[in-house]
Amino acid sequence: MTSPLSRSRSRRVPSHIAVRVAHAVLGGLVAMGWLVLPLARAGADTPVVRTRDTDVAARPVTTAQDGTTTGDLVPPLVAAGAAGALAAYGYGRRRRRATTRTTPGGDTELTPLHELDDEARRLLVETDDCVRVGAEELALAADRSAGDAIEPYVYDLRHAEAALAAAFRLRQRLDETEGTGVDPAQDDSDRREALEEIVAHCRDAGERLDAAAPGFDQIRALERNAVAALESAEARFREVAARIRGAEATLAELHERYAPAASLAVAGDAEQAKDRLLFTTSHLNQARQYADRGDGAKAAAHLRAAEGALGQALDLANGVERLAAELDSAAAGLPAALTAAEDSWNTARALPAEARAGLVGRLGHLEVVLSAVRHETAAGPHDPLDALRRVTEAAAGLAGAVGGDVPEGHGQALLPARSALAGAACFIGTHGGVVGSEARTRLAEARRLLGPGTVPLSEALKADDLAREARRLAERDVRAYGNPSGGRGGAGAGGAVLGGILLSDGEGGPMSYGGPRTRGRRGAFFT
Repeated sequence: MTSPLSRSRSRRVPSHIAVRVAHAVLGGLVAMGWLVLPLARAGADTPVVRTRDTDVAARPVTTAQDGTTTGDLVPPLVAAGAAGALAAYGYGRRRRRATTRTTPGGDTELTPLHELDDEARRLLVETDDCVRVGAEELALAADRSAGDAIEPYVYDLRHAEAALAAAFRLRQRLDETEGTGVDPAQDDSDRREALEEIVAHCRDAGERLDAAAPGFDQIRALERNAVAALESAEARFREVAARIRGAEATLAELHERYAPAASLAVAGDAEQAKDRLLFTTSHLNQARQYADRGDGAKAAAHLRAAEGALGQALDLANGVERLAAELDSAAAGLPAALTAAEDSWNTARALPAEARAGLVGRLGHLEVVLSAVRHETAAGPHDPLDALRRVTEAAAGLAGAVGGDVPEGHGQALLPARSALAGAACFIGTHGGVVGSEARTRLAEARRLLGPGTVPLSEALKADDLAREARRLAERDVRAYGNPSGGRGGAGAGGAVLGGILLSDGEGGPMSYGGPRTRGRRGAFFT
């Protein structure tokens, strides 16, 4: 029996089975040749005696008492040589495979599995950050560059995104199947192959962005165009500051209209946005000072840090406004969802007794949920997103047990899932300096399930669970990290480190478009 991971892993992972089958087929062909060739040679060596009327085959002429010709020794020798060649090929292949899996010190032993796992996790985080920052810088470059100029870098980023998505997909399958196989040795082999492919995908993405970084610097030209870029950033700063003030007012309204739990996910976002804005102010001032002195390199480094913080401040403010709109939509759609769920309950109750016997638990659960939600909505401020989620899940469970379709009113089921996905993405993106691979992997899988096009309800519910798990895991990572120190980044630097805007606690400078080798290239000018 094969392990679940081997059945679910990417087809790009090499298979030992295919190689063994090929070896077996080749060996069989050699053996057939060994058997057939002597017969063919015997027929060819039989002398023919010409008579007057017809050709009559004479008896074979032998050269030894056992009836074997010298040519009969050739097939065994050929077979032995072929077998030896196959053995040498297999041995060489195994040696090459082992050589490509060496430790950094050059030892021919396989990299320990836990070390390979650690490397895969590190590269997932690193590559995810590079892709996120690359998208941010491309958006900024698009505002001041012609479309055909940035098109190659958009293509490079899309390539990196696809490689990263494949790596996250493998990591998710790996986490889902861990420890579920029947053969521990096979499990380890499958796990190693999956981890090696994750590493390969991440390195491919990073190398692609690293190679594009020098050309992208020529397109953005922050060092040469620092003054124009500063004016654009300062104008954007004023817009973001107004958005933050609006987010604070929106948050106050949410506290009045809905239960406290409804806005808990964004409770501190406005304050964090102001912290990022404080950091932005400091570095825009420093960028202006260096630009006035003609030091374009240092001006560009501080400008890039300010741009990163400004982007996160806007994301945090937008997150508050987005949640407010989602809560309003959920409140508007909840009555229809309740009605559709009640129709499902009534339909199931009308089934014959024998068909209804297996639905008692689900019927009871849906009835309890409907009663609780109706009581909450009548009692006063509540959380409409959570209520909609519970109604949808309970009704979907009943519909699945009956074998029917989910009622049409449950089209609102996507709203809680998409809200959870957007909230998790904002939290991870604005805390990227400390969030690990596990939360990012769950987020990537939820995003895949909620992709464009029609989304089945079962996938929407799973994506909702994954997105909320991603948020919980990310919050765990942030709590474990604690309060970041200010470092050398000045005012607001702690939040900038938390958000991944600055590398190495403010000492590595701001992140820029590029892969792992080039993303911190402005750090040398960040003082």
